[in-house]
Order: sequence, then C-alpha cells, then structure tokens
Amino acid sequence: MSRKVNVLTLGAMLLAVSFPAAAQQPRKIPRIGYLTGSRATDTGQYLIEAFRQRLRELGYVEGQNIVIEWRDAKGRVDQLPDLAAELVRLKVDVIVAGAGEHGAFAVKQATSTIPIVFPVSADPVGTGLVASLARPGGNITGLSIFGTEVGGKRLELLKEVVPKASRVAVLWNASNPAKALELKDTQAAAGALRVTLQSVEVRGPKDFDSAFSAITKGRPNALITFSEPLTLGHQKRIVDFAATSRLPMISEIREFAEAGGLMTYGASLSDNFRRAATYVDKILKGAKPADLPVEQPKKFEFIINLKAAKQIGLTIPPNVLVRADKVIR
Repeated sequence: MSRKVNVLTLGAMLLAVSFPAAAQQPRKIPRIGYLTGSRATDTGQYLIEAFRQRLRELGYVEGQNIVIEWRDAKGRVDQLPDLAAELVRLKVDVIVAGAGEHGAFAVKQATSTIPIVFPVSADPVGTGLVASLARPGGNITGLSIFGTEVGGKRLELLKEVVPKASRVAVLWNASNPAKALELKDTQAAAGALRVTLQSVEVRGPKDFDSAFSAITKGRPNALITFSEPLTLGHQKRIVDFAATSRLPMISEIREFAEAGGLMTYGASLSDNFRRAATYVDKILKGAKPADLPVEQPKKFEFIINLKAAKQIGLTIPPNVLVRADKVIR
C-alpha cells in the first residue's frame, strides 16, 4: 500500500511539474506573406487597409497574434519573382498575391506547398492560374474580378457617352496574359457596336511616351485603359494625357476616375481584398486552397467624374448619369 501511494505521489508531482512547462510553451504566431505591386500608391494603401480591416474584424492584430511580411515591387513587375522567392524562404504560413496576375504567377512558380490567395484575377481559368473556379487545385485560390467579361460593357458605356465614337484606342500591358483576353472580349463587342479599336501596347514605364504618341497619331474618339499594376502605377500620366488630348476615357478601377479620368466600371477591389482576408483566416484554421472555390465578384462600381467631363467639354447623358454608383462633381 505504501509503495502504491509513493508511486501515485511521484506521478502527481511529475504532472504538476510538467503541466506548467507545457502551459508556458509560446504559441506560434502565424505569418502572412503579402506581395504587392505598388504599396506606396493611394491604390495600394487603401487595398491594404481593406485587407487589414477585415483581419482585425476576424480577431487578428498585426504585431500581436499575426505577423505580416511585406514585399513591394514598387511598380516593377520584373521584381515580383525575386520577392516571391524571399517570402517562400521565410516559410510563411500563407502568401497573399496582391499584385494581379503577375504577382499570382510569380508566387505560384515559387512554391507548390505554401497556400496562396490572390485577391484579384481578371480570368484565373483562362490564364491557367487555376484549373477551374469550383476546384482550383494545387495550393492556390482567390477571387476573380470578371475583367475579361466586362470589357464589352465598358465599351458600351463609352459609346453611350460618345455616340459618334467610331475609333477607340485601347492602352494595355501586353506582358499581362489576362489583358490579352480582355482585349479579345472588347474586340468582340467592338464589332457589334461598329467601333474600330486601336490596340496600343506598353510593357514597361519607358513605353508610355511612345504609346501616347501612337494614340495621338491614330486620332481616336475615346480611350480605354486596362487597369493592372503597370498602368495603375502611371495613372496620373495616363489621366493627364487623356485630359490634354480631350479624350473621354474609361477604365476598370475607381482610382482612375478619382485621379481625374472620366469613367470607371468594374468589380470593387476593396471588397475583394476584404474577402481575401477571410480566405486567409480559413487557411490559417486548416482549410486547403484546393477546397476553397475561386469566388466571383459580388459588387461592381460605375463611377463618373463630372469635373473631367467639363474639362474636355463633354455632357454626360442623364440616362447614363443616373446609373452611376458615384458621381464626382
């Protein structure tokens, strides 16, 4: 009996010693890798804040129970692969590819094991980013913006505002595969609207001056600009050129209208970045990207800048004006 009591006492003592030690084990703080194309721009900042805000709502506080490793290409697409590789070497728990298709492909090529979430993709299936929307496959998932499917809608809106437009210039980054698909969709709509498109390509910052010269020589009636990191990084140059050339312009992302462009129509990026944070939360709690379907946009925004219209001497038809979600006066 005495021996049994001694064994039980010894066991209790060992349990009492080991339990506090186990309880004091530091809890692992999850680390998110965040790859952005232009963090310093207004666009980059407000999208990052939308992502952070949603994380806070989900209970994550940066520096307390979550660490975010930021990597910014600063508008240089060629830097994305190296920055993606840095995040992989840090062995983060999940990577947010917040630099469009270029960023998503850079991260996908850098790792086949770390979960990846892309907040924005114009056509993730068409570009080969995922196998399908319902079953993305592999270690990547995210959100679509239907960029290739609303190109025709933007041309229709432009035609409503400038009914006599017969020639429209399209400024786009030819190194972005999603934008080639967007151009194809816009070209299909152009035939039905009896509009001739002038395709003007850029691939880097040095191409804009020659692109503007080509547009001027083409003498279009209006301008479409496809939004992505390169064009967003030079939106002021584009907006100023359109205003000086008195060209009605439409783009995808609201920042172009807020920067002085005439109109924008497209998915709400801030909504997408908030929903990307929800995906990150699910992954940190054990969900696999392959089991998380690529979500479609839930909110679209149509914005008109009346200051820009006045500057180029254009009157927006009332039936178009009433459909705008926001009017900048």
